[in-house]
This record gives sequence, C-alpha cells and structure tokens, in this order.
Amino acid sequence: MLRIGLTGGIASGKSTASARFRALGARVIDHDELARRAVEPGSAALVDIVSEFGDRVLDGGALDRAALAQIVFADDHARARLNAIVHPYVIAMGAAADRQARREGAKVVVHDIPLLVESGQGQDFDLVVTVAAPEDVRVRRMVDARGMAASDAAARIASQATDPEREAVADAVLDGSGRVADLDAQVDAFWALHVPA
Repeated sequence: MLRIGLTGGIASGKSTASARFRALGARVIDHDELARRAVEPGSAALVDIVSEFGDRVLDGGALDRAALAQIVFADDHARARLNAIVHPYVIAMGAAADRQARREGAKVVVHDIPLLVESGQGQDFDLVVTVAAPEDVRVRRMVDARGMAASDAAARIASQATDPEREAVADAVLDGSGRVADLDAQVDAFWALHVPA
C-alpha cells in the first residue's frame, strides 16, 4: 500500500488535489473531517478543550468554532495549546483509518492533512505532496469564496507553516494557483509517475 501525505496552506488548492486523487482511485483520509469528529459533543477532546479554554467555547454542548477561532488565531500560545490537545486524537484516528484501508486492500491511501508540518508528520508517509499558491491568491479565494475579511484570511495564513516549510518535507510540489484543470493535470502526472498501473 502506497501512503501519501497531502498538505498545503489554507485556500492553496489542496482540497482540489485531494478530490482528484480520490477520482483516480485513492482512498482519501480527510484529517479535517477527523478533527471535526474528534471534538463532537461528549468526546474526550472536547472535554480537554473546555478544561483548557472554559465554557466560552461551547454553544449548547457543542464546540463553538467561531468563539474558539477568535481565541486561537489571535494568540500563538493558545493555538499551540489547542493543537497539543487535538493533534494526538486526530493522528490516532488517522492511524486507525489507515489500518482499516490496509485490511480492505486499498492500493493507495492519501492522508489529506492541512497541518502535516505543524503536527510533525512529515516523515510518516512514503511520499509527501504539497500544494502551493501565492498568498495574494489564497487571500482572494478566502474573501471571495468564504466571505472572510482580508485581515482574517491573512491571519489564518500566518498561523500555518510557510510554503518553504512545507516544501522542505515534500517529495512533490504542485502549483495550485491556476485553474482546477491545471491542478488536476499535475495530480494525474504525479499519479502516473508514482502509482503502478
């Protein structure tokens, strides 16, 4: 089984690349989805988050993501504390999904991990692929598609690893700045090179 770690900064085109890998036949394990499941009401991670940040991050027993985001994107130390809580749960869930994929005979498994570098998983895969795009393109995408203020978009980008930090652990760097078709073609070329027919 070929295990690929896929990463990229927010609004870089990583989700587009992930979708293309899935279309080509890869089993995709979405670590953002795992992170959402990890903090569901009643979860140990949510208990730990409330213990660390207080009831102000709850809304009717569920995680108030907007309230938590206001805290952690304004405070590097708070964000590090949150990551220290959530990352171990998500990594364990990803490992379980990986074992299940192996048992089910998956040939290629792509772990879609936005914070691959930040969570120290760069060496955990056979190959690492990062998707890169200039910051101005990424800010424009977040403003246009997500309705974010440009300052909030820039803060999100600044909170993540830099493109050079991601590229330092990557076996391949894909350009996510252009059209979807262009990025799809790059994924196709990577697949043809690394995945046995």
